[in-house]
Amino acid sequence: MFSFIQEHDFNQAELYTKLQQDAQHRAPGNTGAIVTFTGLVRDFNMAGDIDGITLEHYPEMTKKALDLLVEKAVTRFSLTSAAAVHRVGRIYNNEQIVWVGCAGAHRQEAFDGACFLMDMLKQSVPLWKKEFKGNTSKWVEAKRSDDAAALKWMTKP
Repeated sequence: MFSFIQEHDFNQAELYTKLQQDAQHRAPGNTGAIVTFTGLVRDFNMAGDIDGITLEHYPEMTKKALDLLVEKAVTRFSLTSAAAVHRVGRIYNNEQIVWVGCAGAHRQEAFDGACFLMDMLKQSVPLWKKEFKGNTSKWVEAKRSDDAAALKWMTKP
């Protein structure tokens, strides 16, 4: 299990290898599936085009929350390993912003774990987002759809 909060971009292949090695170390021969997801910064919002986003955070609080979320995914879905990486700072359109990976004995656990991580990340990891266009920026409020996505995991056993 691992998680990182970082300003610099990440390499998906390296993260996949790290996850695979961790799963093999934690549960030798028991991993039959690895699911990963990479999120990119979109170049638009409800009001139109943007140039990118800026994510602010409180480092200790954010890292602790992300670590806890990864641990919850492993326990809840009986995963052999899980990981998450989230960037902070200024991130431009089409750049990578988030990566999650889940390894499990079967594909369903790995898929469910990855969906859980992404849905819950927006609700349980303290990150504050501004969208910018040119020299102007605007804070982004939480979306109802994100709340609904997280709520479904809170009501499932």
